[in-house]
Amino acid sequence: MSHPKCVVLGVTGSIDSHKAADLTSLLVKQGCSVRVVMTADALRFITPLVFKTLSRHPVVTDLYDEAEGWQPTHIRWADEADLLLIAPATANTLAKLALGIADDALSCIALALRPEAKLLLAPAMNGKMWQHPATRAHVATLNGRGAEWSGPDSGILSCGYEGVGRLEPVESIAAKALSLLGIRHKPSDPTPQAGKPPRRSRRRA
Repeated sequence: MSHPKCVVLGVTGSIDSHKAADLTSLLVKQGCSVRVVMTADALRFITPLVFKTLSRHPVVTDLYDEAEGWQPTHIRWADEADLLLIAPATANTLAKLALGIADDALSCIALALRPEAKLLLAPAMNGKMWQHPATRAHVATLNGRGAEWSGPDSGILSCGYEGVGRLEPVESIAAKALSLLGIRHKPSDPTPQAGKPPRRSRRRA
């Protein structure tokens, strides 16, 4: 029996941080083992308990979170990951990844990630931040290292501007992640509407 694919989901500080909960649920339903690591800013938008419940695994919120054993958690997760998915990925996070800055649990996992693992980034930020020459340079650097991308999408942003920078729909992010992992998407069972029994197929006599 094959082991489930391990997805380390990095959640950073964004108005879209709560959408990572739906992403966690989608990946777990597809048979992935999801381990969530949150930045300090992400904690301002959503609590670790949500991800602990949905993933059924402890959530790392600090570089020195050590549940058990002697090996640092961020190194163990970097070794076990088949995919590091960061959603939402802020401009600050992209800069850290491009420059090799490792000052929290998420950035340390990214820097210690095993070579065979894939990196998928789902950006979410103000459109001017996404188009800034510094961000474009960081994106180019990450492209050169083989990073994969999901989004960003375009539309009305939380800051009031309209343009590129929205987090791509979580269904699209999940589909991209599953594709990178070589997992065939399993359709969800249809849920009958409240108060209505499921339809039964009619058989001809």
